[in-house]
Amino acid sequence: MTNHDLTPVLERIADALEALGPKPPITPDVDGADAFVWHALTGQLAPIPKVNRVAFDLLQGIDQQGTTLLANTRQFAAGHAANNALLWGARGTGKSSLVKAVHEVLNREAPGSLMLVEIHREDIPTLPGLLDLLKNLSRRTVLFCDDLSFDHDDAAYKSLKAVLEGGLEGRPNNVLFYATSNRRHLMPRDMIDNEKSTAIHPGEAVEEKVSLSDRFGLWLGFHNLDQDTYFAIVKGYVEFYKIDITATDMRAQALEWSMTRGARSGRVAWQFIQDLAGQQGLSLD
Repeated sequence: MTNHDLTPVLERIADALEALGPKPPITPDVDGADAFVWHALTGQLAPIPKVNRVAFDLLQGIDQQGTTLLANTRQFAAGHAANNALLWGARGTGKSSLVKAVHEVLNREAPGSLMLVEIHREDIPTLPGLLDLLKNLSRRTVLFCDDLSFDHDDAAYKSLKAVLEGGLEGRPNNVLFYATSNRRHLMPRDMIDNEKSTAIHPGEAVEEKVSLSDRFGLWLGFHNLDQDTYFAIVKGYVEFYKIDITATDMRAQALEWSMTRGARSGRVAWQFIQDLAGQQGLSLD
């Protein structure tokens, strides 16, 4: 067989090897939106035309947490040093709402200055690939994971741990990581207690997993609301959406609603307002 005859064969081999090799990252078009969801299977950022969020001024009972997170994010948006943040605590107390509200405030102050990218908990192992994509962008990005936690025998936390601080590269300068969780240490208490009780060196047994939460420079705790704060949240919604109800009826109905839910929280207050607005034929869009 001559060299000329080998040419097509060699070209096919070269094409096959190229197809098997790693694909160069494709820089996405992020100029058309300020918020995106990471789709790990396709390796794409899907734009969110309208973010489901509550206005910053309507978030009651978390003033200190709001002030702190807004200041940290404003530093980052301005190109200054800032910390990754873990927002932990009771369900429905405004953790994810605060992240989205802060993002809206800063983009209202400086349109297009800050991207918000949500990554789902199950896609945490793909974080390195997502960061490779984001680091090539000119825009600063808050990477957001809602309801983050790790169960027994779950090794996905190692991907996050390396990204936050431990890897050779760490996180890119234009990316900040915010997570919400019901667990302060991102792992169940019985898992910590079990490993402590069975380990030869109890402190070392859980150090690797507990140290994950330590890599968040900013911890913000969220706790169940007292009754006055719950009523203040409901009142804020009533006034903002111009719902027709007396103060007496509002308190009575809001109290009954919370009792049927067995909780007082920002989420319960919002669910009450949705029901009340629907009864009056109002839309909250």
